[in-house]
Amino acid sequence: MTTTAPETAPTTLAPPVVIGIDPSLTGTGIASSNGWVNVIGYKRPRAKDPGITQLPHDERLAAMRGLLAQVRTAIGCPDLAVMELPAPSRSGGGAHERGWFWWEIYFYLTSSYIPVGLLTPNARALYATGRGSAPKGAVIDAVTRRFPDWATEGNDNAADAVALMAAGRDWLGHAITELPKTHRAALDKATWPTLPGAPR
Repeated sequence: MTTTAPETAPTTLAPPVVIGIDPSLTGTGIASSNGWVNVIGYKRPRAKDPGITQLPHDERLAAMRGLLAQVRTAIGCPDLAVMELPAPSRSGGGAHERGWFWWEIYFYLTSSYIPVGLLTPNARALYATGRGSAPKGAVIDAVTRRFPDWATEGNDNAADAVALMAAGRDWLGHAITELPKTHRAALDKATWPTLPGAPR
């Protein structure tokens, strides 16, 4: 996966331009309706000294800020950005870092006056597969089949981003492909911005 938008894309849809964003420190998926998909991330840095499992806070913050800058550049200034909401049940190391990263992306979008749509992980899976509880593999397969012009290369972060982007296009009335009602029910479960002429 590349870390910047390609100069030319295999598929370029007519406006509006929609970006799907699946935030992750180790692999943020970003998909554009202009036909490209990126996965940007880093392997969580570790100190080399025995007994130390994390870099010092200042170095860790610098690494996260560098990642955030790459993500901002890739997002650009679309007509609509659709983000996946954090999973409340997710726990483990780095939870506070993931939270910071999600809010920093959201702040960039809103402070840049980019309208933002929000989907839960279940709503994103529902839009892609028709099942909110669908596993990652099912989402990848569904996205590959229904949106073949977006090369996810089997990466679940990329597939999630494509599903989010496609949901945004659908909500705006510019669906990439026709989906069954079971899939489109996810649109009613999302949080959408207030836009002039928008369907909701």
